[in-house]
Amino acid sequence: MSSEPLVLYDTRTRSKRVFAPLEPGRARIYSCGPTVYAPQHLGNMRSQLLADLLKRALLFEGYAVQHVINITDVGHLTGDGDAGEDKLERAALLSGRRAAEIAAQYTAQWLRDRERLGCLAPEVLCKATDHIPEQIELVRVLEAKGYTYRIADGIYFDTSKFPRYGEFARLDLAGQAAGARIGDVPGKRQPVDFALWKFAAPGVQRQQEWDSPWGRGFPGWHVECSAMADRYLGHRFDIHTGGVDHVAVHHTNEVAQSECAWDVHPWVGFWLHNEFLDLRGEKMAKSTGNVAVLDDLIERGVPPLAFRYLFLQAHYRQQQTYTDEAMGAAATGYERLLLACAELREAADGIPEAHIEPLRQRFRAAIRDDLNAPRALAVAWEATRAPGLAAAERWAVLREADSVLGLDLARAIPRAERSQSDPRIDALVAERDAARARRDFATADRIRRELSAEGIAIEDTPGGTRWRRA
Repeated sequence: MSSEPLVLYDTRTRSKRVFAPLEPGRARIYSCGPTVYAPQHLGNMRSQLLADLLKRALLFEGYAVQHVINITDVGHLTGDGDAGEDKLERAALLSGRRAAEIAAQYTAQWLRDRERLGCLAPEVLCKATDHIPEQIELVRVLEAKGYTYRIADGIYFDTSKFPRYGEFARLDLAGQAAGARIGDVPGKRQPVDFALWKFAAPGVQRQQEWDSPWGRGFPGWHVECSAMADRYLGHRFDIHTGGVDHVAVHHTNEVAQSECAWDVHPWVGFWLHNEFLDLRGEKMAKSTGNVAVLDDLIERGVPPLAFRYLFLQAHYRQQQTYTDEAMGAAATGYERLLLACAELREAADGIPEAHIEPLRQRFRAAIRDDLNAPRALAVAWEATRAPGLAAAERWAVLREADSVLGLDLARAIPRAERSQSDPRIDALVAERDAARARRDFATADRIRRELSAEGIAIEDTPGGTRWRRA
């Protein structure tokens, strides 16, 4: 086995560090999930693929993993500055539907897309609306410790009371003009102060609002993650994941309220953030309409796992550009990998470990180097054609690698095989197999020649005879 430890890049310290969990043998992860007011686009799904790659790598290392993902179904406003409308309430108003119905629809779509992309299910999937008491309690604790103030619009966190506020995102607080980073709300003491509890506007009937010690209203967006992470993972935990767009606001605010509420530092051991997926040179964003969703790929005949293959071709901390050409190339690469694996996966067991150990070590070294998926994928490709290894040995490497890569190499059927269905040809191939079984090689050779004249190539593999159109 490779002796290198697992090393991860931590956003907080801006450095790679050896992963050491708070509790030996157990890794606790919180991942920011979707705001379920609209379909989740492919850029959104990149954050889920990062979290899944991380989870698979930790399981590969032998850790017991507790993975928590949230569903934001209330409190996320159209502006990061605590101004604008709640995204769920706005979607309900525009569509004439119930907010809960919209949230259920897009939660189901997101869960279906995660499954189609090969993502493992989290141990806990928690909705903001199911944890209002926990969020109210967090605000109450912060209030009791003197970190809050009240204005007409709601209860706010006073960032001046937390001297480390700008450290996480390396913010230049002194150089920020009022309202430069987040919206201008009358009564806010600092432009970076953020809402913990928003009051229901007079005369406005919201679908989602609750009673609280401060009046009827709803929680701010940032509160839910801290409250639910604490509920399921404790005051401190090992890893928090999310998109790089969350660093400057959402995750900075999570750190502030959590460290102040529970008197801990650091609140999280490691922060992992994935870079953007660009669509034709622009960041994918529902707000601009610059989006592509998984169903778009499926309608074009592209298997969902080809998008996962595309994700694995770039490091998660690299910005990745999505184009039809890039997606097409990834689909072709994934198909080729499946075809190579189809030739190997029926091979017999009984692997001489010494033969495959060098490849296994290089794969582990790639994953342990901050989840270097492109390098790990290259090792998997090398295993498909390693000249000194038998088919069974190559497949053993690929099967182990796929527990991290998540490309379903053991079950996925190449498109070329799915499309090769012809009862007449199948019958001729079966007749040839029977002839070979009774050692009638003259008949078997004649059938091969006849099929070859029709442009049909026959391949005898450990898993049986396969045919394809040459």
